[in-house]
Amino acid sequence: MKTPSAARKSHPSRLTAPPSGVWELRLYGAGPTPKSLAAFRNLEKLCEKHLAGQYRIEVIDLTKNPHLAQADQILAVPTLVRKLPAPICKIIGTLSDTERVLSALGLPAHDGGPFAPRKAEKHV
Repeated sequence: MKTPSAARKSHPSRLTAPPSGVWELRLYGAGPTPKSLAAFRNLEKLCEKHLAGQYRIEVIDLTKNPHLAQADQILAVPTLVRKLPAPICKIIGTLSDTERVLSALGLPAHDGGPFAPRKAEKHV
C-alpha cells in the first residue's frame, strides 16, 4: 500500500491564516474508485477531528471535468490540494497515513502540545 507523499511540504510557521478562517481543500479523483473514495473518507475524518467545521472540501471528478486538472497541475489521483491557508500544498494518495498528512498540511500531528508523549512513546 502506498502512503501519501507531499508534492510540496510547507512549514507550519509559514502558514498564512485564511482571511475567512476556513481551510479551502480541493480533492481530485477519477470517479468513484476505491482509492478516491478512501481519500475522501480519510479527509473528512481528519478535517472533523483537526479543523472542527473550519474547512471546505471541493471534490473534483476528473472523469467528468478533465480540463480542471491543468489549473492545479494534477498528475496523479487522488490528489489533495490545500488552497488556503497559503502556501498551496499538494498530497497524493489515499491520505491514510494521518500523521504524514497532518504534517504536510501544517497541522499538529498529535494532541497535547509539542512535548506531549505520542501514543507509541512512554513518558519516563
